[in-house]
Amino acid sequence: MNFEDRELYEHACIRLINHYANLNDAQDWDGVAALYTEDAVMRRPSGGEPVVGRAAILAAFKARPPRAQRHVIANTVVDVEGPATARAFSAILLFQGDPAPEGELPVMSANSPLVGWYRDLLVMTPQGWRFKERVGGLDFRP
Repeated sequence: MNFEDRELYEHACIRLINHYANLNDAQDWDGVAALYTEDAVMRRPSGGEPVVGRAAILAAFKARPPRAQRHVIANTVVDVEGPATARAFSAILLFQGDPAPEGELPVMSANSPLVGWYRDLLVMTPQGWRFKERVGGLDFRP
């Protein structure tokens, strides 16, 4: 693989990771789920059992109570393994709180920010790069 292709793939994968964070913060669960492959595996940074399959991932997001949230993604490094596979590591900060009335800012919860990470397996599909596996973890207890 040449340098230019590797750079293009890395850029596309970083864009996918950032787009995911923006859709997540907008609570666009259908958009978030569409960024996973049909047979993807997701494990939230807060722990719990892995969620397997795009439909189950969508259901898991829709089951969450509404909250105000902002994910900050940093230090993303993508390792392109080939023209259709890459792995990525990102640090995350999650600020959260209860939803606020329209026009007001929410109050940040006492356990914010959460500091953690994501390790991703990304694959090229006919729709573009998608998450095949997204595993998160925390670096500090809330």
